[in-house]
Amino acid sequence: MNKQAPHISIPIYIIGAGGIVNTAHLPAYAMAGFRVKGIYDIDQQKARATAQAFAVPQVYKSLHELLNDLPAKAVIDIAVPGAAIENILEQLPAGGFQLLQKPMGEDLAAAKRILAVTREKKMTAAVNFQLRYAPFVAQARKMINDGLLGEVNDIEINVNVFTPWHLWDFLFSAQRVEILYHSIHYIDLIRSFLGNPLSVYAKTTQHPGAQELASVKSNIIMDYGSLQRANILTNHNHVFGTNQEQSYIKIEGTNGAIKIDFGALRNYPAGAGDTFQYTLMQGDKYTGWQTMPIEGTWFPHAFIGSMEQVLLAAAGLIDKPDNSVEDAIHTMACVEAAYVSSEKGGVRPDLL
Repeated sequence: MNKQAPHISIPIYIIGAGGIVNTAHLPAYAMAGFRVKGIYDIDQQKARATAQAFAVPQVYKSLHELLNDLPAKAVIDIAVPGAAIENILEQLPAGGFQLLQKPMGEDLAAAKRILAVTREKKMTAAVNFQLRYAPFVAQARKMINDGLLGEVNDIEINVNVFTPWHLWDFLFSAQRVEILYHSIHYIDLIRSFLGNPLSVYAKTTQHPGAQELASVKSNIIMDYGSLQRANILTNHNHVFGTNQEQSYIKIEGTNGAIKIDFGALRNYPAGAGDTFQYTLMQGDKYTGWQTMPIEGTWFPHAFIGSMEQVLLAAAGLIDKPDNSVEDAIHTMACVEAAYVSSEKGGVRPDLL
């Protein structure tokens, strides 16, 4: 990346010093050469430890102190739970640039209020739906845009892993868990390829061994009509070891297919390697499956892309971020539709 590009010099100020900031945001920003100038967290000890680990020059004692020190042009990285975003936005100056940690509020109603605040205060805000910027997704998107796959007609995302939920204490009191905090990434990814669906069908469930959590498994169908299929299948309580764990994205088109085995979720948090495989039509036959090496992965590399979109907008190099709140509201609408579908249930066969 060209460190002389105008957007690289714009300073970043972070609100929140939790695990995701330490394991993804700050490592990604360091890779990209982004300038993080300050950090604030309600837990001062966490903020100081994070600042020391990543050489962040300034730790603020309060949000007010951070805002008083904010230069005319900067990006604020708001890395807090969804329920806290709206209150923070209301305290920020008008006309600023922000990257909001996903989700965009706890539900669609909250997302609409967040959108209203950003519009009223003329903010340029984006949501950290970073999977769409993962290096393996970028390669798949390039191949699709180059026409190599033909017309995309099938996207399938399948995750069967054991997730150590205790790493996120706040989820144990959350009314919504799996779709809102995990499958939301896949909903957003599918939207980034296929646009907004016609409708959403879903069922999200608990696990007998994790009943203190609202849900840990989901089946989601995004309806794009009769010629395209988009399915998400997740199980985060596969407690039978890593041998049969899997997490993949499969994209099929009329002229080829891609399968991405992404390892971030397997044997979490240690993770595993990624594999990018593809096959393409040559004449009237398909080639054998080939493997393409991809540099970088979801965590932390994808976090470069989501922040870079806001920096580019702040530098005036693009009109608005690709992951803007104006786009993210549609992902939140799909999430809400999934929960409504899950609550309403299916059609009883004995009533047909």
